[in-house]
Amino acid sequence: MVSERGLQVLRAIVQDYVETHEPVGSRSIVDRYAFGVSAATIRNDMALLEDEELITAPHTSSGRVPTDKGYRVFVDHLAQLRPLSVAQRTAIESFLTAPADLDDLMIRTVRVLTQLTGQVALAQYPSFARAHLTHLELVPLAPNRMLIVLVTDAGGVSQRVTPLPVDVDESDVALLRARLSSLITGQAVSDAAERLQNLIAVEDRPQDTALRTLAAVVIEELGEFRQERLVMAGAATLARREHDFRGSIHPLLEAIEEQVTLLRLMSEMVTDEHGLAASIGTENAPFGLGEASIVASNYAAPSGTARVGVMGPTRMDYPSNLAAARAVARYLSRMLDEDEAAR
Repeated sequence: MVSERGLQVLRAIVQDYVETHEPVGSRSIVDRYAFGVSAATIRNDMALLEDEELITAPHTSSGRVPTDKGYRVFVDHLAQLRPLSVAQRTAIESFLTAPADLDDLMIRTVRVLTQLTGQVALAQYPSFARAHLTHLELVPLAPNRMLIVLVTDAGGVSQRVTPLPVDVDESDVALLRARLSSLITGQAVSDAAERLQNLIAVEDRPQDTALRTLAAVVIEELGEFRQERLVMAGAATLARREHDFRGSIHPLLEAIEEQVTLLRLMSEMVTDEHGLAASIGTENAPFGLGEASIVASNYAAPSGTARVGVMGPTRMDYPSNLAAARAVARYLSRMLDEDEAAR
C-alpha cells in the first residue's frame, strides 16, 4: 500500500520526468514541491515506491524514473484532468466545424488531436452494423456503367462504380432502382444483405443479369459498413520521439500499417465512469505494443459508442492527453448528434 504522501511523491516524479526527460532526485522534489518535509524523508518515500516497483533507478543515476506500473498508479489516482486552454478549445471547434461528410469529420478529428498532443491520433469510426439504410441511388455513367450510392441513418455513405454485363437505358435504371430500394430501404444493414442474397439465389432469368450484378455489389458494400474502421494521423511523430521509446518503434509502425491490432486494442480497453481509458506499456504486450501507451475517450454516435485517442511512448503527458481526447470526443459527439437531428 502506498501512502497519500507517497502518491504525491510519485505524482511529482512522473510530472518532472515527463517535463525534463531526466531522472528525478529527492532534492529536486523538495526544491520544486511544498511537501514540508526533509529530503531524507522524501528519499525514504522514494525507497518505498521503489519497493512497490513504481519507480526505478536507470543505470547508476541517483534519480528515479517511473515504471509502467508507476504510470498506471499515477493515471488511476489522477485528481483531475488538466483543462484545455481557450486556444486549444478554439482549435477543436474551428477544425471540426462544417465537415463535408463523415469521412471528412473523422479525418479532421485525428488531425486536430495530433496537433493538440503531438502524438499519433486514432479514431474508431462509428459502427454501422446496426444502422438502417435510408436511401439507395443508381446513377448511370454509361449504358454499361453504374454509380451505386448507399446512405444509412447513422451517417454512413458508400459510393461504388461498377460495370454491368448488359447495356441499360433510363427505364431499366428506374426499374432496377425501385426493385433494389424496395428490398433494402429501411432495413438494417445485416438484414438488407440477407434479402439481397435471397434475391440472387432466386433470380436466374437472363434478363435479370444487371439486377444480380448490382445486388452482388451492394452486398459487398454492406459488408464494408459492418467492418470496423480506424483513421489515424501523426505517424511521423513516432520518428521524432523515437528516443522516448525504450526499444524499437517498428512494432508501432507495423500496427499503424495493419490497423487490425490497434482496432482490437482500442475495442478492449476498459473505460472508467467518465468514458476514459488508458493502456500503458507492458499492458499492451499481448498486442505486441509493449513500448507504447494509448489513452482514449468514448464518443457517442447514433449507432452506439466508439473511441478516439492517442498513442505514444509511456513517457507521455497523461493528464493533458486524456483531457484533449475527452474534449475532442465531446465535440465529435455533439457534431454527430446535430447531424442526426438534422436528418
